Amino acid sequence: MTTFNSQDAKDANDAMGQDPLAEPAQAMKEIAIDVDEFSIQASLVPEHQRMDFLPRHFGRRHLLVGEAHVYGWMDRLCTTQRGGYWEFYELSNGGFYLAPRPLPEQAPHLHLRVDGNGFDGDMSVDAAGIVATLFALNYMMFGGASDLTQAYEQLLDYAAQHPESALIDAAID
Repeated sequence: MTTFNSQDAKDANDAMGQDPLAEPAQAMKEIAIDVDEFSIQASLVPEHQRMDFLPRHFGRRHLLVGEAHVYGWMDRLCTTQRGGYWEFYELSNGGFYLAPRPLPEQAPHLHLRVDGNGFDGDMSVDAAGIVATLFALNYMMFGGASDLTQAYEQLLDYAAQHPESALIDAAID
């Protein structure tokens, strides 16, 4: 992580020939930020790396129960998704999630119902996988798996920038 102090800002202004006492709005116009540089990226785990995914992210202590909890939460939240092949995703911030791969005859969206908060809506299988993984991690953390807290927070950060972030948030709220 790069940090800047006031001397760095003054040096940068001097190098660009800017007056450090200029109007703040004028100075702000000069700053360009590449938003994509700060976005969290999800990468599909290749087939040959799947065996290492669960131990790496859930840890040896939780790998079997962690996977089962994700599938179990999806079963509770969605009556149309049963079994099937699940994709594993790693996030550029160190997080992860699991999401079902839709069958060719299956719609690319799933209907989720969360009895605890009244959510009842459709979302992509990707967003539904994020929701199920968040529920599973949360459940496990409250069961004593505090070592999964960082993974939960990393996935929340990714969910906040997901195209379906409003639906994900409504489902987990």
